[in-house]
Amino acid sequence: MDDGSDVECHIKGNFRIRGIRSTNPVAVGDHVEVQSDKGQWTKDYGQNTLWITDVCERHNYIIRRSTNLSKESHILAANIDQVALIVTVNHPVTSTTFIDRFLATCEAYRVRAILIFNKTDLLSDEEFERLVELRALYESIGYQTLGLSAIHLQPSDLLPILAGKTTLLSGNSGVGKSTLLNALFGHEVTRTGKISDVHNTGMHTTTFSEMYFLPEGGAIIDTPGIKGFGTIDFEREEVSHFFPEIFAAGRECRFGNCTHTNEPGCAIQDKLITGDIAISRYESYLSILNDATEGKYRG
Repeated sequence: MDDGSDVECHIKGNFRIRGIRSTNPVAVGDHVEVQSDKGQWTKDYGQNTLWITDVCERHNYIIRRSTNLSKESHILAANIDQVALIVTVNHPVTSTTFIDRFLATCEAYRVRAILIFNKTDLLSDEEFERLVELRALYESIGYQTLGLSAIHLQPSDLLPILAGKTTLLSGNSGVGKSTLLNALFGHEVTRTGKISDVHNTGMHTTTFSEMYFLPEGGAIIDTPGIKGFGTIDFEREEVSHFFPEIFAAGRECRFGNCTHTNEPGCAIQDKLITGDIAISRYESYLSILNDATEGKYRG
């Protein structure tokens, strides 16, 4: 509630007949209207059942294609100031395709994104060089990046960028979101898990999204780890808008509606040759372009 108190609520059944094609009609971060079974909600509701009757208009949200075939989308969080995407060069490996798909969605919904590279203490010399390359790549595009080890984290390392803001904490399973969250609060607020030695992948410890309020002001929305990130509601001609460096370079293309695939006079193709645009970013762009064309995500 507005005063910071917790109230148990149920969702009205008519949410299911409003044409909402989402696995979660109410997301963490939503502002909602509530009534008791006796009518309008008041603080003196007693033992009355409370019902969520409507979701207020969202300022923004982060959404992905649902893995549930009976639904279309899943909203990770709503009404947020920024996303802290936790990624790892190894233990487990976070693919650049996953990173780029997440960042493109942040661009589409106008949410600031920060890349936090965790588990830097576990990297070999070669892996550390890869970390340096990745940070340089994303910083050259305009994203803020941090490198850290959650198990050695001091709250002062992150609080300056989190305090006073509502931040979505997301990433693959096993990248250390729960460890980082516990380090921020100085005690265990959520369980941590181990990495599979066989598959070098994480195992779910967070099973549902939850908001934690920071003593310094602001909040963190912790989400279960996600494997893939299927984009949704992207029109083919607008995909390049969500890759800042491709969008900027695309102004030099011969044709205004260039898709940067095989058109003559495409500036993007030239910049791929010169290295001004990273091949990994271009491949991610093509994968999302394929989503927009086929209307589905293959993972």
